[in-house]
This record gives sequence, structure tokens and C-alpha cells, in this order.
Amino acid sequence: MRDVLPEIMRWYRSGLRFGLATVVSTFSSAPRPPGAAMAVRGDEVVGSVSGGCVEGAVFELAAAVDTPVLQRYGVSDDDAFAVGLTCGGIIDILVEPISPETFPELGEVAASIEAREPVAVATVVSGPGRIGARRIVWPDRASGTLGVRRLDEAVDDDARGMLAQGATGIRRYGGEGERRLDDLAVFVHAFAPPPRMLVFGAIDFAAAVARVGKFLGYHVTVCDARPVFATPKRFPDADEVVVKWPHDYLATVEVDERTVICVLTHDPKFDVPLLEVALRTGAGYVGAMGSRRTHEDRLARLREAGLGEEELSRLRSPIGLDLGARTPEETAVSIAAELIQLRWGGTGRPLSTTRGRIHHESP
Repeated sequence: MRDVLPEIMRWYRSGLRFGLATVVSTFSSAPRPPGAAMAVRGDEVVGSVSGGCVEGAVFELAAAVDTPVLQRYGVSDDDAFAVGLTCGGIIDILVEPISPETFPELGEVAASIEAREPVAVATVVSGPGRIGARRIVWPDRASGTLGVRRLDEAVDDDARGMLAQGATGIRRYGGEGERRLDDLAVFVHAFAPPPRMLVFGAIDFAAAVARVGKFLGYHVTVCDARPVFATPKRFPDADEVVVKWPHDYLATVEVDERTVICVLTHDPKFDVPLLEVALRTGAGYVGAMGSRRTHEDRLARLREAGLGEEELSRLRSPIGLDLGARTPEETAVSIAAELIQLRWGGTGRPLSTTRGRIHHESP
């Protein structure tokens, strides 16, 4: 969708109507992922939904579409050739007419994407609801409706979770928004890059944290100054492994409020200069591993380095929630639990001892 946005916005701002085809789900060896899009206006085409496999069929449908329709292409290797999907996979494509009348919020969505503001477009693609009904969800607001208030509320919760993870895909509900049912399918297209997790210290705990970070949807980087330890083989779940002094590397990285920084070195020569940089960034989470004695010594060193109490108050140390964790894997779970708690405003208490909504109204 990002690839076709400049061209479709040119059409849109000119008041022109066009067809938009979006991959909403895939199975097996489908060539392009959910979110891939192709726009058609007259004989003009931008984007791709299958890398060429079913473009001809989708072009004809998008060129003539009057109302939103969900179309499936490909069933098996034998008959995939009939529609051109030679890989034998299955793709579901939503094809809908787009204009300022049918999608009045598109300009605002495009502005958010261009400003790197997270935004999700949730669209009913099948079930008892109105196909093509749309709701736009930001971290702090929403507009439009899918037709039922309870459905809007359920989708808002899920869309914000998907935005936090940078995930796009189908979510299923009952016609009134019931989570236990799957009569109605909503495609949530999240426009947000995955949040970053920066793990410093190439130790066994770092491998476990990288694994759980990847599971939670983070783009994970492991960094250490020691090349013998910082290797891709030791950290197969990390997206990248960097050999560099941690504080030097962090000074070159783009950090925002969704960035997680985990300092696992518990060695003053590494973690003090690193935390000097980390606590002065806009990172949403800065945690450091170590005993309470290590933590007090670290605070003293950071104060000597010139950090103030407000900056030091941002440090989560010892890192993680109090789960009684001992092993690297258990420690990684405790760190993940703290991240989820801070992201959504949970209490950290057992749900069996709390009352009210399980999903909090606001982070």
C-alpha cells in the first residue's frame, strides 16, 4: 500500500474514482503478503497483488468494481493455472471502489502515513456486516464505524495491539463484536513499522530476550563490542547482530517512544556509558539487568556522569517484573511481561484478583 500511495493520492485529490485491490489473507505459497495492493484507473495500473500471477484477472475486476467484493484466487496446483496462480497458493483479495465519497478519511490516513504516525484501517471483508465498512484507528482516537458499537470497540482494541506490533491481518468476531465467534472477518491494515528492541550484551540472557522480543513483534538488534560473542549463529532470532561499542552504536540509531532498550551487560565499562546515552533518548523503555547492589552502584556512577533524577527515574532496574525468574528464558518472560504491562497500563496482578475490563481503556 505504501508503494502505491503517491499515485492513488494524486487520483484521489483530483476527485477521480479508481479500483483498489488489497491482499487480505494468504495460504501456502502465495507470492505477496497481506497488505500488498494494486490500484486501477482506466488503463493505468500501479502496484501488484501477486507478482504477476493473477494481475490480469484482478485488473478486470478492479476496473469495473462498483461495490466492495472479496475474491479468492487459486485452490490447488491443478487448477491454479486457470486463474494464473501458478505457485498453487491461495490469496483472498478485497477489491473496492475508492473516491472521496467512498473513502473520505483516506487523506487523513495518507497524512498519518507520511508523518510516520501509526494508523490502522479496519475493513469488514466477509460475514453478516456490510462488506467494505471501514473504521480508522490511531493510538489515541478512531473514526468511522463498522456498524455496531461493540464491534468498533473490539476492533479498536485489536487494531491498537496490531499497531504496537506492526502486524497486518484478519481478525474474526461475532456480528455484535463477540470475540468467541468468527462469523465476521475484519481486515486490519496496520501502517506502522515494527517497534525496535535493542539488546546490549551478547550473553545467554540476550538470546532468550531476542527470542521473546521477536515473538512479540519487535525488530530485534543484539549489540556487543566483542566479536567472538556477537555472532548471528549465537543469536538466530535477532534481525541483526552488531559488533560495536554499545554506547557508540546507540548514538547512531533512530530511537522513538516505541523503542525498547535492554541493557544486559551488567559491566560498568559497558553499561554506564550506554545508559548515559539511553536515558537521554526518547525510548519508551530502558531496562538494565543486575542485582540491587549493582543497581545502586550503577545509579551512583550515572549521577557522577551528570544524569539528573528525572533521567534516572526512567531506568527500569532490576529489569523485568517480579516473577521469581531464574533462568534466561524465565527472565526473558519477566521482561516481556513488564513491556506488555507498560504498553497497555495493566496492573501486573493476577486477573483472578482484579475486576472490570481485561483490556484497559488507554495505555
